[in-house]
This record gives sequence, C-alpha cells and structure tokens, in this order.
Amino acid sequence: MNTNDIADYLVQHPHFFEEHAELLAKIKLTSPVMGRSISLQERQMEIVREKLKVLELRLSDLMRVAQENDAISDKFQAWTRGLLLARNDVDLPYILTKSLQDVFNLPHATLRLWGVTEDVQHTWFAVPASEDVQLFAKGLSKPYCGQNHDFEAAAWLESDDAITSVAMLPLRLAEDDVTFGLLILGSPDASRFTKEMATDFLTKIADTASAALSCMIDC
Repeated sequence: MNTNDIADYLVQHPHFFEEHAELLAKIKLTSPVMGRSISLQERQMEIVREKLKVLELRLSDLMRVAQENDAISDKFQAWTRGLLLARNDVDLPYILTKSLQDVFNLPHATLRLWGVTEDVQHTWFAVPASEDVQLFAKGLSKPYCGQNHDFEAAAWLESDDAITSVAMLPLRLAEDDVTFGLLILGSPDASRFTKEMATDFLTKIADTASAALSCMIDC
C-alpha cells in the first residue's frame, strides 16, 4: 500500500481511530508552529487555533469596515441636513460645496450647472461650461475618480496648490436623464481620489446633489 491507499482507506473508514484510539497518542507529527514532534491531538488543536485566528482577523476587519461605514453615514446625514436647512435656493450650491468640504474634510469642491432658470443665470455656478465639459459630463455613467490630467473642469477649483487628484460627479436626476451639471472635488494629495476606489458613496452624493439643485434647472 502507498500513502494514497492509506489516505483513501481512512476516508472510507471514518471510525477507524474510534476503534483504535490508542494509535492517536502514538502518531507524531512535526509542528510548523512549535518546531518539534507533537501528537495528532496537539496538531488538531493547532489547526483549530490557526482557523480561529483567521476568523478573528476577519471579524476585526468586518467591524472596522462597519465602523467606517457608520462614520460615513453620519457625515452624509449631516451634509444632507445642511441642504434641507437652506432658506434660499440660490444659496444651495454654496452650502452644498462648502458643507462637503467641512463635513468630509475635502480641500476643494465646486460645481457648474447649465440649462438653468433665468433668475440664476447671473450666478457663479451658472457661468457657461464649454461644450467639451458638457459632453464629458454626459458621457460619465458613474463618478470619475483619479489623477487630474489637466481637466478643464478641474480649473474651476480655486487653489494655490496643484490639484493632482479629482472626483467628478455628473448631475442628473436619473441614469438615463439629461445631465445638467458637474460637481468637482479636488485635492493636492494624489492618493485622495484614485481609479481603484469604490464610487458607490460618491454616486449617492451625486444623486442627492442633483435632487437638491434640480429646482434651478429650466426643464
């Protein structure tokens, strides 16, 4: 019999060691943890401990993610509450971008809207955006995150420091609806916004911002 035959036999006879319990104390294995020979029972305990450590690490990671998500949810609620407290529609864009900076600790944030109603056409956020910017925003199916490749929209951010990473959020009421603006978040930190980061939360920000600003769009 070779080792495979023995292994197959033990698999097919799971009660073997119950019938020959005295063998368990005689079988010796080399422990990768302790570096010496140990009994089969001791090795089984090591395996159980190793599995427990892996589960503890996974649980710790899940708890960390849950705490981070709770913190983000609290910030999102605080930002949304600020939008609801706005008394004047014309103040909304400033409140929206300023509170994003304050609540989420963002260095820079701004936006542009197009197709606005006549009564807000004189405002800073209704300064005409080029056709290229509007086409770019229309083509975004989700927020763009990554390096600032001299994007025209990134120049809207007033900063003494070079903006090296940006998040650009298209503003529309539905996925297949007309795009009426672009929300820009920027940072001099190249690792703040990367193409690898998830955009689910940024999508929620874009959806909420779109709903809040839709009152100024000439439908």
